[in-house]
Amino acid sequence: MSEDEWLEAYQSSAKRRDRYSTMSFEDLPDLGRPADGQVPDRIGYPGQFPYTRGIHATGYRGRLWTIRQFAGFATVDDTNERFRHLLAQGQDGLSVAFDMPTLMGLDGDDPRALGEVGHCGAAVSSADDMTLLFDQIPLDGVSVSMTINGPAAMLFAFLIVAAEEQGVDRKDLTGTLQADMLKEYIAQKEWIYPPEPHMRLIVDMVEFCSTEVPKWNTISISGYHIREAGSTAAEELAFTLANGFAYVEACQERGLDVDEFAPRFSFFFDAHIDFFEEIAKFRAARRIWARWLRDRYGAKSERSLKLRFHTQTAGVSLTAQQPENNVVRTAIEALAAVLGGTQSLHTNALDEVYALPTERNAEIALRTQQVIADETGVADAIDPLGGSWYVEEMTDNIDDQAEELFATIERMGDGSMLRGALRGIDEGWFQGRIADSAYEFEKALNSGERVIVGVNKYVTEEDPPIELLRISPEVEAEHRRRLVRLRGRRDDAQVQAALTRLTEVARSDANTMPALIDAARARATLGEMVEAMREVFGTYRERPSV
Repeated sequence: MSEDEWLEAYQSSAKRRDRYSTMSFEDLPDLGRPADGQVPDRIGYPGQFPYTRGIHATGYRGRLWTIRQFAGFATVDDTNERFRHLLAQGQDGLSVAFDMPTLMGLDGDDPRALGEVGHCGAAVSSADDMTLLFDQIPLDGVSVSMTINGPAAMLFAFLIVAAEEQGVDRKDLTGTLQADMLKEYIAQKEWIYPPEPHMRLIVDMVEFCSTEVPKWNTISISGYHIREAGSTAAEELAFTLANGFAYVEACQERGLDVDEFAPRFSFFFDAHIDFFEEIAKFRAARRIWARWLRDRYGAKSERSLKLRFHTQTAGVSLTAQQPENNVVRTAIEALAAVLGGTQSLHTNALDEVYALPTERNAEIALRTQQVIADETGVADAIDPLGGSWYVEEMTDNIDDQAEELFATIERMGDGSMLRGALRGIDEGWFQGRIADSAYEFEKALNSGERVIVGVNKYVTEEDPPIELLRISPEVEAEHRRRLVRLRGRRDDAQVQAALTRLTEVARSDANTMPALIDAARARATLGEMVEAMREVFGTYRERPSV
């Protein structure tokens, strides 16, 4: 690729403004270049292979990243109110957090859900709940991201039914479903079935969306939880991309064309506190994905090669001590994500180390992104750190470390990244690597080699109390009453027929999504749908690693 090709793409692309200048009204260059004009191939130009410098020729001059705030708590009515508030404050995408029972595929009145309903996200047990969650929010007018994995197919079915009842064609739905089960076994531990059935459900969704919901990102392959569990930056990157390659192989084994599904894959990374390492990680991620998709998996479309990712600032970097410092941490991490070229960003609130954020603290987190976007000037510069000797060397180092880890996973799978990922999970290899890295960090923290302000240096005797969001026990009681009302008015025979059909489809080779949507439309609950397939898929128990 040449500079002329980049310049042509840049000039022909829409821009947010006609002129870009500093606060002193000095015109900004369109792109930083080396003095001799020779740009190394491994760096390239923005919007060109290998996409080290970003997937768009214009950077953020064409379009800012999507500003998202993770929201969900108490009842779906409470979350809906928060969503509408955030949209009114300038947010342009919704990111849904679900409570623990929902994440585990349990109805809110399941005995195992006692005391957890609505506490870490919205309680969604049926299509009725999903409809209320998006009341007065047109689903064809907002991008929706849903952080759900084990029961992702069921929640997606609820969303499709909610869209139908708004009069929205499923083909107009835009957003992202996390649905990344491999990282659940590696790090987060919120699974329902064994790995193979979960992989089948993921491929079913990919296959279904390729024709039925073509604007939807069917899976968001997540490194965030791997990093939060204690991995290094290189491990987060390598394990996440390895999982991505595994999903590509699973879809190809189904007979799907890589250029039909890969453009709808997205990624989700952690933005941690080590500023330059995080920027290098993001740049290396784009380069690796493009290289592997082209050279190993035969992708020909540029859209398949362009790694798109959402970023969330590091929850694990937040401290209970001196929590106001978390505002600074979040701002630095968000800036790293922007300089690394994220397409979407969530900024954590200062009190999330304790509980779900208060409305005031969530607004401060939102304003942090808006200050970066509108006041700092970084969104006007296209990959301003590209060509930095320091950043480029760090990018190369992370790339090399990732390739070493890929080689190990590939050996475990006898040449297959899919088989290697599954074997690595079964034998506890991923979990062991993360545990070792977490232990090394803890040792450095305890020795003082690694400093966390307010925790092991600049410590104060007592921190002033802060206001926290409290979830009333009435939330759980109301959710239970809603389920009673739902079960009282639905057609039980229709529900049972839909669940029986779902079990039959699970036993066959047919795609499960149409049967899940039919069950959701009949008002089968989340727990009922999960159990209908558990008859076929069974339950997973992790084998302890030595």
